[in-house]
Amino acid sequence: MPEEIIRSLTVDGLRYGYRLLPRVPGSGGPVTEPVVVLGGALQGMFGWPQMDDHLGPVADVVTADLPGMGTADPLPSGPSAPVLREALTGIIDDLGASRINLFGYSYGAAVAFGCAQHDPGRIARLVLGGVPTHIDEDRRTHWHRATRALADGDAEGFATLAADGLMCLDPQRPVHRRELARRYVRRSFLHAVAHSPHAADSLRRALGDRPDFSGGLSGVPSLVFAGEHDTVTSPELQREFAGTIEGSRFRTLPESDHWVVLERADEVAALVTRFFTDRPLDQMPVDRPRDQASTDRPRDQAEARFPHQARTGGAVPADTAPARPPYPGSPAPR
Repeated sequence: MPEEIIRSLTVDGLRYGYRLLPRVPGSGGPVTEPVVVLGGALQGMFGWPQMDDHLGPVADVVTADLPGMGTADPLPSGPSAPVLREALTGIIDDLGASRINLFGYSYGAAVAFGCAQHDPGRIARLVLGGVPTHIDEDRRTHWHRATRALADGDAEGFATLAADGLMCLDPQRPVHRRELARRYVRRSFLHAVAHSPHAADSLRRALGDRPDFSGGLSGVPSLVFAGEHDTVTSPELQREFAGTIEGSRFRTLPESDHWVVLERADEVAALVTRFFTDRPLDQMPVDRPRDQASTDRPRDQAEARFPHQARTGGAVPADTAPARPPYPGSPAPR
């Protein structure tokens, strides 16, 4: 395993950084452009060991603490999208890469999608997971209760509410390693608010933002995936969003929810690796047979929900973590 490299950068006076795990030359197999991974709330540059394992043999792997994440400086008030886009461009330039493969999960999916829209020529391939395209008011009300608990000094209540608001707790809907993932997420939130000086602000922004997924995208090969029981935004709505990306592909992973990267870590990493190396996805039996009947949703349904995103060729074919804790010391679920 090569030595990782940590690089520090600045954007608009904000300090941030990234971690580079160089590919081992001569390791064999397919080779692809560097892969940049952007995670959700509290998933910083040290939260993706399964991506190292799967992607390391085929690409340089880059994970980042963008402004507002991990050890980076907090974001200032006001719109964050332009700053985050510029920060990602700074990483690409610092790598000396003309193009990258980009993977964004949850909150990071909004950042990745906006970057691909803003500068598609720099993105070789795009993968988006757990895409929060539509968050209903009941879910937002739940998260506002969580942030109020944090403001009142009730860290335990905050961690429980925030974790539960991101998971499917319906016992009739099976989720692989549900309770283990739930305990892990709750513990991670507790650790974050206790040890990071701007964790609370980052969480409020991640839970309260209304990311913009309008505008469509063309010219970038793209894959969108969702957990079967994602309660943040349903797989059906994520599929419709995928239909606004020209030529995109969509996959549903069974017995998982919004935390599919924890509950199905190896499957997610393998799926991302295959897509970034242009290998067929239909050899991965991650969709249930019943999923196939609903995969090809009529295009006009997607355009009706996203009226400003109509693209040509945006049909979605039917082929359709344990992440390391964001802070050292907490064991990931096994």
